[in-house]
Amino acid sequence: MSFFGTDVTGSAPIYRLVSDRLRADLLAFAKPGERLPNERDLAARFGINRHTLRRAIEELVDLGLVERRHGSGTFVCPSVVDYPLGRQTRFTETLADAGRHPSSEVLRCQIVHATGGVSERLAIEEGAPVRWIETRRLVDGAPFCLISHFIPEPWAALAADYVTGSLHEHLAARSPGLRLLRTTTLLTARLPVGDDAKLLAMPRSLPVIRTKTVNCCADTGRPVEYALTRFRSDRAELRLDFTRNDKE
Repeated sequence: MSFFGTDVTGSAPIYRLVSDRLRADLLAFAKPGERLPNERDLAARFGINRHTLRRAIEELVDLGLVERRHGSGTFVCPSVVDYPLGRQTRFTETLADAGRHPSSEVLRCQIVHATGGVSERLAIEEGAPVRWIETRRLVDGAPFCLISHFIPEPWAALAADYVTGSLHEHLAARSPGLRLLRTTTLLTARLPVGDDAKLLAMPRSLPVIRTKTVNCCADTGRPVEYALTRFRSDRAELRLDFTRNDKE
């Protein structure tokens, strides 16, 4: 990446002038996912110290233009992902069909006792055992969303060895004929809580788009999964397309 302008004269604070110059160059020349030069080279180019440069970069982080990745550097934020929500939307298949490169990793997998909204949405007794799987989904190598999956028996046991890929395909492979349909999705915007911001490599001041989804067995109508998803709001454009025919 080449920054063509290094003139930072003006009446504003130096870090703000540098931030404005960097922002103009990013918008004009940078590509999504591109890595910025290291701090030492950028500071030398602008004739400032690294402390001032870091403050300028933080302005860009707050604007959602760049992101810091621990141990890797600072990168231009990837482009927004058009993500349709339908009755049979599947993360891996949907994004692969769009020419993206989706991947997933399991952060936690354990049995917990259903309480509150989990037991209500799964239509099970308070305190009943469910399998809780926490996954992080990436698009083109960058964090995109976190999902808390809650799966009741008898399907909970089928998900014990899930490690990556489509969870729904994993369940269907172990329960032939199982087909899941999305019956309910609620959308809200919230600031990230817990370690969500860190796991999504995003500033805590940036909201997440939170969806609460119930997926039921197409044949019996029984809830098989309740999923709480937190999307990076600067990454995801959720599209509710009611004219779309879902794949059977």
